Amino acid sequence: MNVLFITLDQFRADSYGAAGHPLVQTPTLDRLAGEGVRLARHYSQAAPCAPGRAALYTGTYQMNNRVVANGSPLEDRFDNVARLARRAGFVPTLFGYTDQGLDPRQAEGVDDPRLESYDGILPGFSVGHYLPESQATWVHYLRDLGYDVPFGWAPALRGESDRPAEHSLSGFLTARFLEWLGVQEHGWFAHVSYLRPHPPYAAAGEYAHRYDPADVEMPIVAVDASERHPLHDIAMGIAYCAAPQEEEALRHLRAQYYGMIAEVDYQLGRIVAALEERGELDQTLIVVTSDHGDQLGDHGLIEKLGFFPQSYHILGIWRDPRFAHAGRVLERYTENVDIAPTLADALGLEIPAQFDGRVMTPLFEGRDVEWRSSVHYEWDFRSMSLASAPQPWPVDRSLSRRNLAVSLSDDTAYVQFGDGSYLCFDVAADPTWRTAVDDGDRVLAAAQDMLLWRQEHLGRNYTDMLLQPGRPGRWPAALRR
Repeated sequence: MNVLFITLDQFRADSYGAAGHPLVQTPTLDRLAGEGVRLARHYSQAAPCAPGRAALYTGTYQMNNRVVANGSPLEDRFDNVARLARRAGFVPTLFGYTDQGLDPRQAEGVDDPRLESYDGILPGFSVGHYLPESQATWVHYLRDLGYDVPFGWAPALRGESDRPAEHSLSGFLTARFLEWLGVQEHGWFAHVSYLRPHPPYAAAGEYAHRYDPADVEMPIVAVDASERHPLHDIAMGIAYCAAPQEEEALRHLRAQYYGMIAEVDYQLGRIVAALEERGELDQTLIVVTSDHGDQLGDHGLIEKLGFFPQSYHILGIWRDPRFAHAGRVLERYTENVDIAPTLADALGLEIPAQFDGRVMTPLFEGRDVEWRSSVHYEWDFRSMSLASAPQPWPVDRSLSRRNLAVSLSDDTAYVQFGDGSYLCFDVAADPTWRTAVDDGDRVLAAAQDMLLWRQEHLGRNYTDMLLQPGRPGRWPAALRR
């Protein structure tokens, strides 16, 4: 079997055809969903990129992995999807990026340049083609074609609309992967990590005009200032978080986002076609997900932040041709922390005690098993103050209160803030999260659900071990080797 693990950065759950979007055309994603399982209620566990990916790669919640910002180091003690792949006999190969900062204890001295960036490679991956934050190799490629392009993902990507789509970042990464694939034998594992549809909101070439802004749906309007939580109000006052006020600009932004999705879907189509040509499509496990979503103007916000579900409800597709799951739509709550343990199960590996997620295989098979009745995610906003916090240690402990956690069930969304405040929304009556729950018992039940979630997922690596004679079967696989 081959494994193709794809991430599409900042891809919200409702923005492709198989999910029912009335405008966006995504034939490749729709096909993969139709040939596999579509995770209809799939959620990221954190934002922005590094925290979201830490949860995805390690199968752990932010409260356990403690990657709270772009720049937080990921401790080397954590198992991850690349290390799983190596234990299964693969050489897991990266195309793109993983945004995981180096554990300082693994540094080669205080001058190690890897300590100056979160733009690191997840331990365990071999590199097929690495795209750093500067997008250096792509920029050099564009310069060789005669374009005057600056380094850096933001300035380089802003010009995508003015260049032909075949010169796009997504197209460049796809070509690098296909070159590698062309010389591989069966039994490979690749992680293709696309930046799009991450902003800036500028689709490549003709895709910038694929969707008429007049045809896009308008976002959910923010509640009045008097009803907003202070954090929501603050976010709406930050330039890079606030949605455009003018309708024309907001429609244009959304149309460009959909154009980016259409273009990256086309690039995925190139990969699927190559797998078919090699006769490997039916021998390849394909997983597609994202690190987080995008507010896209909903609640007066853009980008990924805060507590609203648009920043965390993401696409999820699991296509394993070994099993008859074709076309199944899974309506149970699934989370990105479920990807790693389910991958371990698919590869025939022992499920590490570290993982907070659950194996989704029984759900794929349609079995009626005990499952979560609510989904959870976290957002830590200490990074807004961390850069200016006193150094070296001790750091101001008030930073540890600058976070929130969300528990979402079919009828209630509960948001607990680190300063003791909370919000509770009646999502059964109003799925836009604009109607508060005023029943105290219902609020208490939601708060208890969150407390039980946190208690259930306390670190457990060695908690079920006892140092006694005659218990070798209880040792984790890492100690039995």
